[in-house]
Parts: sequence; C-alpha cells; structure tokens
Amino acid sequence: MSEQTQKKKVIILFGGRADEHSISCISAGSVLRAIDRDRFDPIPVAITKEGQWILSDDDPCKWNLASSVMPELHIMATSRPISVDLDKGADGFYVLDSLTSEHRESLGHIDAIFPVLHGEYGEDGALQGFLETLNIPYVGCGVLASAVCMDKHFTKVVLRNAGIPVAPGLTFDARRFDQESHFEANKDEILTAVRNAHLEYPLFVKPAWGGSSFGVSCVDDEAHLISALWEAYPHSWRILVEQGIDGREIECAVLSLNPAEDPQTSWPGEIVIDAHEHDSDAFYDFDSKYTDASASHVEVPAQLPTDMLQKVRDTASRAFLAVNGRGLMRVDTFVQHDGTVMVNEINTMPGFTSISMYPKAWEVSGIGYQDVITKLIESICR
Repeated sequence: MSEQTQKKKVIILFGGRADEHSISCISAGSVLRAIDRDRFDPIPVAITKEGQWILSDDDPCKWNLASSVMPELHIMATSRPISVDLDKGADGFYVLDSLTSEHRESLGHIDAIFPVLHGEYGEDGALQGFLETLNIPYVGCGVLASAVCMDKHFTKVVLRNAGIPVAPGLTFDARRFDQESHFEANKDEILTAVRNAHLEYPLFVKPAWGGSSFGVSCVDDEAHLISALWEAYPHSWRILVEQGIDGREIECAVLSLNPAEDPQTSWPGEIVIDAHEHDSDAFYDFDSKYTDASASHVEVPAQLPTDMLQKVRDTASRAFLAVNGRGLMRVDTFVQHDGTVMVNEINTMPGFTSISMYPKAWEVSGIGYQDVITKLIESICR
C-alpha cells in the first residue's frame, strides 16, 4: 500500500443496551487488535448500557475472555459524548469535551462504520436504519435481514417458505400470560398447545430475539416447562418452544463481498461440548460459550464426510440468500443422522472474540482474521 494513500476512517461501534453488551465489548477488542492500521484509522465508539454514545474511555484492546470480570460501559465524569449532525451524514460525527461542555470537535469524514454489536438495538435493524438515514456505509446485513434474523420466529417463517428445514415448534406471545403467577395461571393452556403440536421432549425454550444463550433452557418434562418460559420472558415477550433435535450442531460462516456473486462459505465447524460425567446432558449455554474454557472446544472442519460438509455449506448459502443477507453471517445448523440439514439460527453479526466460530472457520478456510476484517470494510468503501 502506498504511503500517500489516505487511511479510511472507520468507527468501531460496540457495547449497546442488549444482554450481549459485554460480549460486544470483547468482540470489539479483538477487532481493534486485528485491524490493519496501515489501511484503516479505527475510532472506538462505545454505546453504554443506558444507550449513550461516547468516545471510548477505556482501551477495548485489553478486554478478553480470560478476565474474571466482564466489561460493562457506563457514563462517567470523564466521558466524552458523541453527537451526530443528521444533516451532515458521514461528516456529522462530533465529540464533546465533557458531559457538560458545549464545545465539540469533528471526527472528520467517516468512511465506514463497523457495528460490532450483538442483540437488540444493534443487530435487529434499528441501528442499520439509522445508518441508512445518514447514508454511511456499514459492515453487515441491512435493515430487513437484520430484523428478520433477530427474531427467531420470523427467521423460521422465511426459511420454511424457502423450503429450508427448521426444527418443529411453537411460538407463544407471553404478553397474554399472567405475570403475577409466573405463568402458572396459564399452565393448562400452554401444556395443551404443546401436546396438540405433538412436540417430543426434550424441548428447548428460548426468547425469540437475543443471543449468547440468555434465557435459553432445555426442558426434559412438563413439570419444568412453565418455569422455563418465565426464565425466557425477561429477554423477549415472544418465546419459542422447540423440539430438541437429535443431531450435531454444525456452524457455517458466510461472507458476501459482492451482491452480484454467490456468497462464499467456510468449512463448517462444530462446537464440541466437553460434558462432565455429572452433566452428560449439558448444552451450549452462556458459560460454555464464554466463561468456562474447559466446557467446550471448536473443531473446524467438523468431523463429517466431505459431502455432508458441502451440504451444510449449500444450506448456509441458501439461507443467506433467503433472508437477503449482506456482508457476513453465521448459519447454525443441525445435521441429523438421516443426512437432513436443518437450520437452527442465523447470526447477522456473529461473535468476533478470540474463540468465536466465525473468524476461526475462515482462518481454517484460508482467510485470516485480519483479512476478513479488511475485506468486509473495503467491500463497502468502493
């Protein structure tokens, strides 16, 4: 790269109001450590748990999963808020000297935004719509795909319509249930609906939106179903009850740098749960993903026949196109014993931590972590 070539100024946006706030911070730290600073001038902009945008008070590069305390961002006396002049678009980002100061300094022309945000208000189309209004290029899926894939119910509706298998299940609107009784008053109605749907235990109860396994429970019998619904409710009033699938959970990374071409797919990988003897029914919950290094490990490519791995890749590509994906996506599937590949969930902004499947899958497939970041940013800054 020529020394005279001007670096592209990229806001790395992280944190946010969602449950996945801390994971977003750690993902952003990984991105900032890996980004090519000969090509890009990254500006770390944090969104606090309360929703304020600030120039990062801390160095996100120091955050990692090895820490005993997960990062959480709040406004402090030293915080420097970010203000946005909607009329100026990409030239309208300013930083204030302090919380009480009216003096502001321009961040200059912003070439792109990399929203390393997971969950509500960052991955659900809300932020994407805001950036579209500003006419600023941003990494990742647009408004429609972000909104559809954030809601697991509507993801299944779209995939079924495209002929892509999904797990059998029901969706409940928990706003209709009695909160004072923790849904116990609705027990007969709920259990009857599950029986009539001929769902077989174990069942997985999960919030319709959100990620990182917050609010997700594995239920072995009717006795624990109502409490599982109540556990999911703080994260989403729409709750899915899905039949547990007897198969392997295989994940595939998708990368699309040109909408006129078919998306690229990585070699699929598998999160292998290293269940302890006393916990043989363990599933991939939050601790397994992030806080307990001994709970699981990643295998890429997954230990499956090549033709089955290719079937997963084909399914991931079809799912990406069905939801109108853009940029990047991770498609999580179940591979059943009869060879059926069933889509479980879709992540439009997959984790970018040091142990996340998305960068690991691409590294094994021949594209390094830094190159993935470079390709994603440069594809929207042409």
